[in-house]
Amino acid sequence: MKYETYSSLVAEVLPEVKELFPWDLAEKLKETPNLLLLDVREPSEFNPVHIEGSLNVPRGVLESACDWDYDETEAALASGREREIIVICRSGHRSVLAAHTMQRMGFQHVYSLKTGIRGWFEYEQPLIDVNNAAVDEDFAEDFFTTKLRPDQRKPG
Repeated sequence: MKYETYSSLVAEVLPEVKELFPWDLAEKLKETPNLLLLDVREPSEFNPVHIEGSLNVPRGVLESACDWDYDETEAALASGREREIIVICRSGHRSVLAAHTMQRMGFQHVYSLKTGIRGWFEYEQPLIDVNNAAVDEDFAEDFFTTKLRPDQRKPG
């Protein structure tokens, strides 16, 4: 078996996934009232900072959330194979993998948000927290700053 990295997995499926830039999403939100924003980050990432109206379904339960008859089933997803769906994560990598999976499950109009919610923030679009309060720009800047521990860095 060939050794894969996270980056190589994303690169492998990327040609099969449609992506939107943050400015494309901003326009689409104005034009498409039935658009579903699907944030696949973990609740600890989603609750402090997300795009208003997003549905949070962590990547780890995506497949069962997209189908009927599971504890994780989300009706908006299970019934949404014809619906336009924008998949969101922090940087646009998990969303590529999630969008690819959803395409394999029969979702016709699924896109990944290129650059993720960090790109949305850098495009100066609004963010809210779990209480629907606007997120402070300084808080968001700090939240999106990568904070790797020494043991998370590649040796060498």
